[in-house]
Amino acid sequence: MSNDYFHRVRALTPTKMWINNVTPAEARMAIDAGAMGCTQNPSYTWKMLTHPERKEAALKLLDETLKESPDDNEVVAILQRKMIRQVAEVFMEVYERTDGRHGYVSIQGDPIHEEDPQVIIREARINRAMSPNMMIKIPATEAGLAAMEVLIEENTPLNATEIMGVSQMVDVCEMYQKITAKTRRYPVMYFSLITGIYDEWLSKWVAENKIEISRDILYQAGIIIAKKVYQIRHDRGYPLGFIGGGVRGLQHFTEMVGGDVCITMNWDGQASELLKLDLPVVSRLFNPVQDCVLEQLLEKVPPFRQAYLEKGLAPHEYEHFGPVMYFRNMFITAWKNVLNLVAERRKAAA
Repeated sequence: MSNDYFHRVRALTPTKMWINNVTPAEARMAIDAGAMGCTQNPSYTWKMLTHPERKEAALKLLDETLKESPDDNEVVAILQRKMIRQVAEVFMEVYERTDGRHGYVSIQGDPIHEEDPQVIIREARINRAMSPNMMIKIPATEAGLAAMEVLIEENTPLNATEIMGVSQMVDVCEMYQKITAKTRRYPVMYFSLITGIYDEWLSKWVAENKIEISRDILYQAGIIIAKKVYQIRHDRGYPLGFIGGGVRGLQHFTEMVGGDVCITMNWDGQASELLKLDLPVVSRLFNPVQDCVLEQLLEKVPPFRQAYLEKGLAPHEYEHFGPVMYFRNMFITAWKNVLNLVAERRKAAA
């Protein structure tokens, strides 16, 4: 076995590296480095259409796809499927090698209309049919939870994403247990706590609201929530896998090492950087949180309190919680960019 960083992490801990929004070539490099799965999000298509190495191939694929539907939004969805299928084909090696335990590639559809459970369910069924290692990624909002209920009954592998707080994770896990107790079928399912994006949004919120709090304390916020999520999942025996996502700093991987978690990150500047640094493998997830740190976050930062407390958010609030909206808006912007490009290419070809 390779002695590279991520292989050593896997050898010494249950922690696994996943990779996010990659080209097929990056997927191959990530697998060689130890990646066990892959997450792609609604920004992926735009990323490929503006990628220095993939742009020409992506534009050619777009022009071919224009002929398949007069509906621009449907063209974007079809194009996304074609691009992500290429990555899923690379990860089939891992899926087959592990008898279907790993090697999943998650796909998340149209972010503009994801408040409609029927849209989510329809897209999920189409996307799932692409490949046995295709995992359906759905936001943990009221609409997303309603869609997940149907898809769990259909034995669909799922990734409940856009989780920014403890209450969302608990609702997802309780729903899974309730449905599988009835159906006696247990599809592979993960929840994704988007720690890095949460930290990014929280730092902006604190600055905008002129909250006086040490940057050393604020730096720990997302990881503190992750520690609580991990503890609850362990103590209650929830059978879902834990994905940590939205990596913004290398600490969003290194501080989670030691736990039975999958951390998904970009290849350039994140996974590649950790490979370069070749850090010692040290279990950090179970390091205790200092009382004074937790007290200040709970006292001074209301959005931390909402995310940290089990009843801090109600299901109808999930979609409108600041960091969830912040994350979703990134996807909507990217999806609209592709829609605009589709319209331009269609007009030019007319």
